[in-house]
Amino acid sequence: MADSGQEAPGGAFAPLREPVFRRIWSASLLSNFGQLFLGVGAAWEMTQLSNSATMVSLVQTALMVPLMFVTLPAGAIADMFDRRRIAVSGLAFSAVMAAVLAAIAFMGLTTPWLLLLFCALIGAGVALYSPSWQASIPEQVSRENLPAAVALGTISYNVARSFGPALGGVIVLAAGAQAVFGLTSVLYLPLLFSFVLWKRRHVPSRLPPERIDRAMIGGARYALHSPGIRTALTRIFAFGLCTATASGLAPLVAKELLRGDAAIYGILLGAQGVGAVLGALFVAQIKQRLTTESAVRLFAVATGLALIVIGFSTNTVLTCAGFFVIGMSNILTVAILNVTVQMSAPRWVTARALSLYSSAITAGIGIGAYAWGEIAGEIGVALAFITSGVAVAATVLLGFVLPLPDEDSDTSMVEIGYEPEVALALTLRSGPIVVEVEYDVEPGQAREFYDTMMNLQRVRKRLGGFDWSLARDIENPALWTERYHCPTWGDYLRMRDRYAAPEYQIQAEADSFNRQRGRRVTRRLERPFGSVRWKADSLDPQQETVGYIGP
Repeated sequence: MADSGQEAPGGAFAPLREPVFRRIWSASLLSNFGQLFLGVGAAWEMTQLSNSATMVSLVQTALMVPLMFVTLPAGAIADMFDRRRIAVSGLAFSAVMAAVLAAIAFMGLTTPWLLLLFCALIGAGVALYSPSWQASIPEQVSRENLPAAVALGTISYNVARSFGPALGGVIVLAAGAQAVFGLTSVLYLPLLFSFVLWKRRHVPSRLPPERIDRAMIGGARYALHSPGIRTALTRIFAFGLCTATASGLAPLVAKELLRGDAAIYGILLGAQGVGAVLGALFVAQIKQRLTTESAVRLFAVATGLALIVIGFSTNTVLTCAGFFVIGMSNILTVAILNVTVQMSAPRWVTARALSLYSSAITAGIGIGAYAWGEIAGEIGVALAFITSGVAVAATVLLGFVLPLPDEDSDTSMVEIGYEPEVALALTLRSGPIVVEVEYDVEPGQAREFYDTMMNLQRVRKRLGGFDWSLARDIENPALWTERYHCPTWGDYLRMRDRYAAPEYQIQAEADSFNRQRGRRVTRRLERPFGSVRWKADSLDPQQETVGYIGP
């Protein structure tokens, strides 16, 4: 854990005192240079291969789409297995794909669709790596320094973005896009070796890993039934959708509005990167001085005004100022909402929550880049930027419908105790399991109890319960029965391991209404075909040597 030293906890550079974090962060700077070189080289190469604004904007979409479709399964894998190994695999795949693209480009075989394909493949490797890296940050820094560590992760990208695009443009002009693709492959290697050298202690779960489909569904259901995470995902998607012009149409701003070349394009992205670096330095301070909702609204308005300025501008300096403001506002919005997700998700689902967050960002940017490209083809680049600016400023209105939480959750895990007694010969695949919990509640407290159970319903669903219901006894109104399903016995046992402090507190609040001593919990095997004899002369499953897996 990071010690406090002389700098106050949460200082902008405090996480760099941790050797592992410092080494990986430093190497990530080089890999981010490579990723930005790839984006600049591919975008400019596309302008040489096609005159279509849609095809140019699709380069950004191709790099982002894998984050939409690969990140969630990558997050599930990162939660189930060793995150270090998953990160290494993703980086190695991206390095190999970039090297293949470079070879194809050197042979002069590049076509628009082949370029998009390899951009997507390289993006897929990055998507596999990203959740493992983000979810492992809390293992390398203290909780109070987590906002600063998240900000430093964005600084790593944006330091590269401050100089990388301009440098990438120079390399494209000097040596061609093929040289950029080869350099991208080489610059992934330091980060790859940093993860290889990290001696991370992987503590496997006491239960076997979930199936990948159930792990993905479990992560999605947790986010869906967690108000803070759900709101953050919705807001960042809307923000990315409306601001995608800045990344998707930047080459056309340089080429059409400013009448420049690849170097001007690189300068614009560099200005955006400088703004992002400066903004990221103040993430911790802004979280201390502004509520999350106020900060997100402020940056939405600033981004909208900057996009409108870019749409009207034909002056390089003024346009760079607009990209500078966009970079600062974007990174602050992304980092603050990232911290909201990090602080709201317990360790067992952190990678999946962050993968959904990355998917929401990239879905917004990817879909937005395509849509704004189509719009720009119809009404022109300048008017597309002006319309985009109005749209992002209008996302402020979402705060009245979907306000962001301002308090961090306690995500420490809780042992719930009172292990279930098992007499049937169960395996982890046995199921479905039906759980019923009875409560004896003073009738005068019925309304308060019902409201508490509505909160408990969200807890059950996000931890893995299905078909939740609450029934009240007609003959004795004091008796209530809570009922829910788990697909298998293994899913039920995993559900019991997932209670964090706030969720356990809601359960304790529900129990406080119960006038009986303790709770009466009944667990049943639904459709118990394998637990009875098929015929009278069949062996009794209970007498066979088939063991069961208990808690």
